Amino acid sequence: MPIYTFHCLRCNEEFQSLVSSSAGEAPACPACGASGAERLPAAPAIGGRGKAALSSARAQAAKEGHFSNYSKSELKGKF
Repeated sequence: MPIYTFHCLRCNEEFQSLVSSSAGEAPACPACGASGAERLPAAPAIGGRGKAALSSARAQAAKEGHFSNYSKSELKGKF
């Protein structure tokens, strides 16, 4: 079941909920209990998470000075 983000029209609260594909309507708002919340658009999933893409992302981060995703042994060769 996918997780969707909803916006309550009554209290303006945003909340997330697991929703089955057979569900007919949006879940009730956990803050005020109102029904009929609107589902917000979701950001698309970013593909290309293979080894080459991750390696490229790490190299770009290193060029920008971000080394938090490197182990201590990997950092020895970077400086």
